[in-house]
Amino acid sequence: MKLKSAFSRIAGAFSTPTRYEAENSYLERSISLADLERRQNEIARGKFRNY
Repeated sequence: MKLKSAFSRIAGAFSTPTRYEAENSYLERSISLADLERRQNEIARGKFRNY
């Protein structure tokens, strides 16, 4: 059981975030409402389309 959880943690460290996670992380780093709206528009225009 411990080996499985250790492997899961190691595999998780090397995995890339999903598109949803990348978009959320990008939005969470906004510093103002105007910045948040700009980032939302960038996402709507396809900033993470090929992610």
